[in-house]
Amino acid sequence: MKVTFLGAGSTIFAKNVLGDTMCSEPLKEIEIALYDIDAQRLADSTLLINSLNQNINNGKATVKSYLGIENLKEALKNATFVINAIQVGGYDSCTITDFEIPKKYGLNQTIGDTTGIGGIMRALRTIPVLEGIANDMQEVCPNAWLLNYTNPMSMLSGYLQRYTGVKTIGLCHSVQVCSDGLLKALGMEDKLDNRKELIAGINHMAWLLEIKDQYGNDLYPEIRKRAREKNLTEKHSDMVRYEYIDKLGYYCTESSEHNAEYNMFFIKKQYPELIERYNIPLDEYPRRCIKQIQDWSIQREELVENKSIGHVRSHEYASYIMEAMITGKPYKIGGNVLNTGYLIENLPQDACVEVPCMVDNTGIHPTYVGKLPVQLAAMNMTNINVHQLVIEAARTKKKEHIYHAAMLDPHTASELSIDDIIKMVDEMIVAHGNWLPIYK
Repeated sequence: MKVTFLGAGSTIFAKNVLGDTMCSEPLKEIEIALYDIDAQRLADSTLLINSLNQNINNGKATVKSYLGIENLKEALKNATFVINAIQVGGYDSCTITDFEIPKKYGLNQTIGDTTGIGGIMRALRTIPVLEGIANDMQEVCPNAWLLNYTNPMSMLSGYLQRYTGVKTIGLCHSVQVCSDGLLKALGMEDKLDNRKELIAGINHMAWLLEIKDQYGNDLYPEIRKRAREKNLTEKHSDMVRYEYIDKLGYYCTESSEHNAEYNMFFIKKQYPELIERYNIPLDEYPRRCIKQIQDWSIQREELVENKSIGHVRSHEYASYIMEAMITGKPYKIGGNVLNTGYLIENLPQDACVEVPCMVDNTGIHPTYVGKLPVQLAAMNMTNINVHQLVIEAARTKKKEHIYHAAMLDPHTASELSIDDIIKMVDEMIVAHGNWLPIYK
């Protein structure tokens, strides 16, 4: 069995996912192919994964590294699973462009990796790269599963699922930690054990539709009460999602700093007081990038230079999916798949949705959810509209669909005129240069 990790220079994430595989008995004797285009980061990750292999796996895995596009096919050749964790364009210059040009037009963002103008541009520069990877996979590992962790998840996975022939699913860790974090934050830790929950929607805006304790008692009445009280009485980091609970009735999977920019409610020039009221961290992602770059020398010493490094299996889905497919023992995940057959009845069939999926040795099997509460489906549709138009832009190479996507993005449209949206998009396309294909 061979696992190819694309974007292996993401050293901490590579440690989590590949360390997880070494903690799984059926996966210990795998061949690991580490691929990246950055020589130094690839070398760092290779040292770390080799140390893990010796320390927690008795050297049972085989670890090889592959540098540069010219070695991509060899890295993929005969793979059973391909983990995608690439970031096309990086912080400098693409992330800087994604934030600084919109600011000139008065458009502020927090993360910019899922939807909005930042997510749109990130998708447009990533889809061509992923399409090339998919084409190579069909040539050298046609039966492999592509496990995609790269954002914007819904746009990238949706494109791959609609327009390439690879077997693929989008994976995020926000589903696993959703109700756990909520109950702990509200002082309801006693309800954690054997709780029952249902989560469905779209990536980063999937909804905690049901949550019950081990005896089947509905926990939402108490959650709604405590969340409202907490938002009224203290400043905290999850105020946007608690406002969702109060106004929409339900909690969603991804953090408040993400969700603050997925709608037209919170980041508004005419209501600057909302930033303070809801504790919204504008420019959060660039700050994280800068801190990560500054801290890497210390982290490198802790991770790469630490010859005794160990690992405890994380909550990332990848190793559990591989284990289920190899052993046939079923495992439940939250996965991003096409809404084929209306898994969620009131969302489009060609939308990429996040629903419970069962995994076994016959593959990944999405489950039927039914209808979302109408207000939740409506919220999802404001983002799906953007996803669909970005995918259409990537497919047709028509610039007009980039305009359409930005015009229909709820945050962008609530702040800017159509004329300014078009000017901003044009300026961003020019600034991206060769990171984008030619759009006409």
